[in-house]
Amino acid sequence: MWSLTANEDESTTAHFFLGAGDEGLGTCGIGMRTEESDSELLEDEEDEVPPEPQIIVGICAMTKKSKSKPMTQILERLCRFDYLTVVILGEDVILNEPVENWPSCHCLISFHSKGFPLDKAVAYSKLRNPFLINDLAMQYYIQDRREVYRILQEEGIDLPRYAVLNRDPACPEECSLIEGEDQVEVNGAVFPKPFVEKPVSAEDHNVYIYYPSSAGGGSQRLFRKIGSRSSVYSPESSVRKTGSYIYEEFMPTDGTDVKVYTVGPDYAHAEARKSPALDGKVERDSEGKEVRYPVMLTAMEKLVARKVCVAFKQTVCGFDLLRANGHSFVCDVNGFSFVKNSMKYYDDCAKILGNTIMRELAPQFQIPWSIPTEAEDIPIVPTTSGTMMELRCVIAIIRHGDRTPKQKMKMEVTHPRFFALFEKHGGYKTGKLKLKRPEQLQEVLDITRLLLAELEKEPEAEIEEKTGKLEQLKSVLEMYGHFSGINRKVQLTYYPHGVKASNEGQDLQREPLAPSLLLVLKWGGELTPDGRVQAEELGRAFRCMYPGGQGDYAGFPGCGLLRLHSTFRHDLKIYASDEGRVQMTAAAFAKGLLALEGELTPILVQMVKSANMNGLLDSDSDSLSSCQHRVKARLHHILQQDAPFGPEDYDQLAPTGSTSLLNSMSVIQNPVKVCDQVFALIENLTHQIRERMQDPSSVDLQLYHSETLELMLQRWSKLERDFRQKSGRYDISKIPDIYDCVKYDVQHNGSLGLQGTAELLRLSKALADVVIPQEYGISREEKVEIAVGFCLPLLRKILLDLQRTHEDESVNKLHPLYSRGVLSPGRHVRTRLYFTSESHVHSLLSVFRYGGLLDETQDAQWQRALAYLSAISELNYMTQIVIMLYEDNTRDPLSEERFHVELHFSPGVKGVEEGSAPAGCGFRPASSENEEMKTDPGSIENLCPGKASDEPDRALQTSPQPVEGTGLPRRSPLIRNRKAGSMEVMNMQCTGNLDLIPLRGRRRRRSGDLPRLSPAISLQPRAVSTTHLASCTQVLSETSSSRPGGYRLFSSSRPPTEMKQSGLGSQCTGLFSTTVLGGSSSAPNLQDYARTHGKKLPPASLKHRDGFEGCSMVPTIYPLETLHNALSLRQPSLTLCTTIRPQIARSPHPALFIRHPCNFGIALKSHLGTAAGLPVLCPVLALPLLLQ
Repeated sequence: MWSLTANEDESTTAHFFLGAGDEGLGTCGIGMRTEESDSELLEDEEDEVPPEPQIIVGICAMTKKSKSKPMTQILERLCRFDYLTVVILGEDVILNEPVENWPSCHCLISFHSKGFPLDKAVAYSKLRNPFLINDLAMQYYIQDRREVYRILQEEGIDLPRYAVLNRDPACPEECSLIEGEDQVEVNGAVFPKPFVEKPVSAEDHNVYIYYPSSAGGGSQRLFRKIGSRSSVYSPESSVRKTGSYIYEEFMPTDGTDVKVYTVGPDYAHAEARKSPALDGKVERDSEGKEVRYPVMLTAMEKLVARKVCVAFKQTVCGFDLLRANGHSFVCDVNGFSFVKNSMKYYDDCAKILGNTIMRELAPQFQIPWSIPTEAEDIPIVPTTSGTMMELRCVIAIIRHGDRTPKQKMKMEVTHPRFFALFEKHGGYKTGKLKLKRPEQLQEVLDITRLLLAELEKEPEAEIEEKTGKLEQLKSVLEMYGHFSGINRKVQLTYYPHGVKASNEGQDLQREPLAPSLLLVLKWGGELTPDGRVQAEELGRAFRCMYPGGQGDYAGFPGCGLLRLHSTFRHDLKIYASDEGRVQMTAAAFAKGLLALEGELTPILVQMVKSANMNGLLDSDSDSLSSCQHRVKARLHHILQQDAPFGPEDYDQLAPTGSTSLLNSMSVIQNPVKVCDQVFALIENLTHQIRERMQDPSSVDLQLYHSETLELMLQRWSKLERDFRQKSGRYDISKIPDIYDCVKYDVQHNGSLGLQGTAELLRLSKALADVVIPQEYGISREEKVEIAVGFCLPLLRKILLDLQRTHEDESVNKLHPLYSRGVLSPGRHVRTRLYFTSESHVHSLLSVFRYGGLLDETQDAQWQRALAYLSAISELNYMTQIVIMLYEDNTRDPLSEERFHVELHFSPGVKGVEEGSAPAGCGFRPASSENEEMKTDPGSIENLCPGKASDEPDRALQTSPQPVEGTGLPRRSPLIRNRKAGSMEVMNMQCTGNLDLIPLRGRRRRRSGDLPRLSPAISLQPRAVSTTHLASCTQVLSETSSSRPGGYRLFSSSRPPTEMKQSGLGSQCTGLFSTTVLGGSSSAPNLQDYARTHGKKLPPASLKHRDGFEGCSMVPTIYPLETLHNALSLRQPSLTLCTTIRPQIARSPHPALFIRHPCNFGIALKSHLGTAAGLPVLCPVLALPLLLQ
């Protein structure tokens, strides 16, 4: 061991020495001296300065740990304490020398890692009795997860529900494991999937997460990081059969883990990282380091950190937090752990350790020392300035992606076995039962087989169930050879007096029967590979709804959202109904949105919420309300008339004057004649399929999505039987199914060359365009009433989402001390994504169209929006309704101008039929008042290039005056600009230069107000070779703008001749590009996809026309169109409140709390009337549980 006495001039030099046995330490860092240099220095100075007492701090750890960068950084700072000398015990000494030969020290920092002789360290501690920074005996417990959980439980620290499986012959009572398909029972404790399986040894990092069969099954296998991977998905669903494990409940954390690092009981540093269980890819920065962001801990989490530090007697200690369902759970304690790559943490850690050592040992050495007092760091969070408006909330309601045809069969059942099944699964509690789990479907199949066997033995047996229906039930349940909750389900509804009506052609006038059950079998409706591509591409494009993208993220589209999410300022929740196609759409969308990789199952389990939502996105379409019954009966009556439509029919069927409805009726003329044609075409189609099946060359023909000709014939034959009833009348309710099937076959099975499909598609679409929207109400009043019946819980939830924007107490936050280079680190954007079925999208759109949001006679923009919606004939797959809420921090919190709401819409996937959707007004169009400018309605107004700036992601400063660009028309002072901070507008000049011009914000403008001009700022992108994000305005290439096609998230109504697809270096007459390309790491390999499905990729010149880039058969999605961009928060909130008014009035607690603004509450109270007794309380309060 060497020592060094510092002179007065060198009092701040690090005393940092290496113990015996570390000859090969290589280059020394700052404050690290070799043996020779230290000896020479001692010889030169030993006579000049009398020795000072030194506290020797020994570092006893494996070389890999003691020489690590974090340890080196901290020890260098620790040595700046005048009276501390650090000695590192070499690994050779630790492993090979007896503890009596180890250098003595006064303070010991020692911790276990792989290969470390903890027993020798304990013996050394007993021999020398140093002051221990981390207790050594407790480190034995940290190596055993069972002991860790026991200690956490004793300290009252929340942890996931768990059970220990000890495969120890000495403890047979702890070795009970019963494994089911979707659960395990460990020593009597049941853990349904998803659950976590952890080895009891903390040194074993092979943790498995098992997923339920409803989500696709399989497991995610976690391991210690290897390169850029930390886990891999496996199709294996069975638990391990050897070894001892802890089984615990899986905690949904929205794909993020929190690592906490303590330095003493009063200091905790927390970092967020992507959960290794999500897709297994480790996010790394440009230097290859894992991307982590410091976050702020809540007061309760700080108390947990203190408890962990004290309970395990580890001053320096790391542990893992899971934030789930509003609570924080500790799932692992790692012992001695350092933060990587944080200079502030290195400073804090060295200061705390130095002060701790000096406080403990300075009195023994009679060293004059007192704890330094410093002013606490004040976390100053910069806010936006001027009139900039910040994006605060994004709410999107999205229909699922492309699916296989849905099929349904209804039958009345009265056999006691069905009633026993209904009772077994709790059906009498609500009168309804939904069976999706494999074991449940197996029970239905067993009953069906039993009844068929009895009928075969005794044809005259008293079994009322029809043999044909039972055969169909059996064949559907036996399809694929296995059950999957995603593609089949059985619903049972109890009727105490028998089934009142049936769509299967039964006599509706028969006498009431004894109690019976209506069995509804649904199958098909699976998300197709095309649907996954659509959802993922839309998710990737959806990133560009968010601001940001400077600094390290420059040149990547959507990087504002990724930066926002990774820095823990994004409050994201994704909800989906319980249908498999909807859940998988949500998972694929999340994969594209957050640039994830791998399988959808882990993403679905961790990111998508679909359970216990109290009907938020689900609806029982088989249980119709009285209004729906009336509408359906009237609709069937009108469409059963064998005569051309007359004026009375138009008045009865289209009282709203819908353009698309009137167009379809003009195509139909005589509904019965068209039904006759449709039926003849179906007969011809089934005949062609049968002939094809007789062809030997078609024996092994595989259709799209592994369908066979036999299965294709089954679905068309069923439609043929069901469409025309025995009475000769047509079942109008089958029209949507016919259109669904022919649309699917034209798009996916066009290679069969079946004759008549184009005409069948044209006629069935015309009928479907009448039947589908009118099933949700014919008159305005009916549409609103039925809409509320379908989506009342969703309406309440959207209202809460809008009102609770500022309740950030429970939102995870970026630590302000680490916010350097981040624009508005205090901003938390709330994103709520709701994936659902067609019924909810139709219903929500009806609320906005007919619920009195605005008076179209007084608002020109809303009038145009309604005309556009009226011309939309179909809400296809991936239809989107998007609500965006902005805030102007410079306005009075109680002012109506504080908040600003925009409403956007897309009709989803482009149809396979000829024609296109009507042109809208574009995304965030120019001022409607300035009609004389005749600017393109789908583009941003002509903008002048401003002064370039390369300042990364900082608060924008107002430029004194915009610079006029040559060759560009001067803007009218009446043209309003966009919001800065949430909006950046790209100006592509003919020279090929690219300028991003973030504009100053504007106040919320009422219709009729004259807009104001504000100065603009330009922001020069860092990389010209890649297009830069112009957030909330357009979607750009992920690699290069020279690629010609792809999906546009935002609309541009510019004529095709003006929208030239060209590179940045070419001539471009448009102000901005609207091209998005699929070059992110999360994009599917479309070349492989095309080969797998036998599809040929089109030439480059055709890609943008035929579909998503690189996948010609996947239809593109219509871009978002702005319905209105000048709403106050009061307007949609009042509309939603008014729509759900009957439910509020009937509530036992009719108190309505309104946040912002105050006069919204006053207006609401006066609007609803004092009879309802709705006291409006302080605007800073949240909405009550009443609206949840």
